[in-house]
Amino acid sequence: MSFYNHTISRVMDLAAIIRTIPDFPKPGIQFKDIESITENPEAFRYVIDSFSDKVQELKVDKLLVLDARGFLFGAAIGYKEGLPIVMARKKGKLGGETVTESYSLEYGDATVELQKTAISKGDRVAIIDDLLATGGTASAASSLIEKLDAHVVLCAFVIELDALNGRLQLPDSEVHSLVHF
Repeated sequence: MSFYNHTISRVMDLAAIIRTIPDFPKPGIQFKDIESITENPEAFRYVIDSFSDKVQELKVDKLLVLDARGFLFGAAIGYKEGLPIVMARKKGKLGGETVTESYSLEYGDATVELQKTAISKGDRVAIIDDLLATGGTASAASSLIEKLDAHVVLCAFVIELDALNGRLQLPDSEVHSLVHF
């Protein structure tokens, strides 16, 4: 249950707010900097309210936030909606018994893990992250959730890079992106 109800009644041009940093982290990459959103309280509020509306609509039980920029948005949504936040982190960053999944990124390979006790059988989970590119990270997070017999009902991203077709890696859940490049 939300601490306060706020339905998005306006549309914000996030693309005009998001900075592009050329040639980062390597030549030819046009990095979309979400820090320009977190520096702008109105834009940040818009993102949180937009995601919160979706989380309410889909009756989400838990938020899985991705290391590390997904933590920014997921923590605020969890607070606003009164929902548990679980963290999918890079390999070796979590204690206790974990489930792991390896995947490919635009720049190489990685492994993400989740504590086995973080998600319960049957939970309805929303994955929250800043960016959907190739879909590798979100697909790996989705696999972790499925390994624990829970259901991914939403994958929410601030930015989606449409040309990389990442949403094709997430065929069994609703994909919600606020701005497309």
